[in-house]
Amino acid sequence: MKLMPALLGILYLTGVSSSFSALANPSRLQEISDPDTRAWWQATEVLSNDAMEGRDIGSAGYDRAAKVVARRFAAAGLTPAGDRGTWFQSFKLDDWTIDKERTQIAVGKQSLRLLYDIFPRLSPGMPTEVDAAMVFGGYCGPDTLGDARGKLVVCYGWNRAGLTRRADRLRAVQEAGAAGLLDIADVGYAEEPTRWPMAYARSVTPVGAPAAPADHLLLATLNADALEKVIAGSGHDAAPLLALALDGKPLPRFDMPGKFRAHFNVQHRVITSANVLGMLPGTDAALHEQAVVISAHLDGYGRGEPVQGDDLYNGALDDAAYVALLERLADRRHGAGFRRPVLFAAFTGEEKGLLGSRWFVAHPTVPLTSIAADINLDQIRPLFPLDLLTVHALDDSTLGDAVRIVASGMDIAVQLDPEPERQLLHRSDHWPFIQAGIPATGFVFGYRPGSDSEQRYRHWYQVQYHRPQDDLTQPIDWAAAGTFNRFFYALVEAVADGNARPGWKTGSPPAPRQKKD
Repeated sequence: MKLMPALLGILYLTGVSSSFSALANPSRLQEISDPDTRAWWQATEVLSNDAMEGRDIGSAGYDRAAKVVARRFAAAGLTPAGDRGTWFQSFKLDDWTIDKERTQIAVGKQSLRLLYDIFPRLSPGMPTEVDAAMVFGGYCGPDTLGDARGKLVVCYGWNRAGLTRRADRLRAVQEAGAAGLLDIADVGYAEEPTRWPMAYARSVTPVGAPAAPADHLLLATLNADALEKVIAGSGHDAAPLLALALDGKPLPRFDMPGKFRAHFNVQHRVITSANVLGMLPGTDAALHEQAVVISAHLDGYGRGEPVQGDDLYNGALDDAAYVALLERLADRRHGAGFRRPVLFAAFTGEEKGLLGSRWFVAHPTVPLTSIAADINLDQIRPLFPLDLLTVHALDDSTLGDAVRIVASGMDIAVQLDPEPERQLLHRSDHWPFIQAGIPATGFVFGYRPGSDSEQRYRHWYQVQYHRPQDDLTQPIDWAAAGTFNRFFYALVEAVADGNARPGWKTGSPPAPRQKKD
């Protein structure tokens, strides 16, 4: 990428005036006519330039970015809301990584490339030495595997509605006494296809966290392109099997002659990372225990396996741009509060399993009962005109009512998630708040089936999502980005200044259940 964004990060860290920001990427800034949108993108350049090294949890780049956010929060008139009067809520984590260069994996005489052919779900209890016979189990439905004791079971990883889910396959494998599960990546799952190579094989969890279920098994995803190697000599060919699986047609069960042999070189270290938290105090004393959290995640992937020669995963839209939007709102208010307090939260560790938001909910720096709502920014993707917005938990709380009112005034239609099988509701930092009984919501740019907008949306998930190509040079619809930013400002004002505390709708599935006497 460019040296100028790196220089810009250094200038911000040393407190030099942001007038230097035009040096960062003049061609992009010159594309933007709206001053507020330009200021937002200028802040995005600071957080996702190469100097921030992709902001991986526990990295020096992440720490640099966190200091930038804290500096911006302070300059905007927020007050520290972290631990012990600081801007930061720090915690320690176990970081486990498979060393690709010192790992060997083979089936029979065929080698499998880590991250390219196979992707293990790393956990502390995962076996590091494997020597196991293999069986192909089709979709691995209940009671279909028979006795698979000590074997590695290869299952087709159906990821659509109608057949087994991963939890079903894992349960079947465990009941059969197997040593592990290789899930073939579903070639028919167009909504969010598996892309190879993976960035790295890694697991990050808070120190002292309980072991994951099935921690003792080898659990991995297999690239469909590598299936021919795995089943070689079985009398079956990969192409016909994948053609059947594409349409959900019955698959055979058969043993494979090649044994799976692997040595995984696993490295461990303890790291520290921090949420960045700032408070805009409220103006209405009667509402001081009804804080509204507005959140985005600061972490990205950092450095990983190169894609098209680039190994730096900058994470510009996911999610530096929306930490920058938190900064921008703070700048616009410049210490002028809403009726309710607003807690600005830049969370760490979202990409490793919502770690920062889970930690905050479990160890809140303000009483959890004093948090009225969370409005989360992730998955936004301003790639095409904004006339339709997918809203998580739209019908579950009165936050959805506020969303509808604000969106209607801006000629934006809203909808429930049209692809619930992706479980986006559960995959970003609003989810720990919902689990804790706090109304929360998040957003995705919506599209109409068959439209140019859908093509751009799908292309982004194929090319940019969790890739080095999510950088400062990618296509952006600046007008749509500005429209969403104004929607966000208006929504925060509507919720933070509203008369009624956000609440759950009757019968909402995620709403807390009343305990029976």
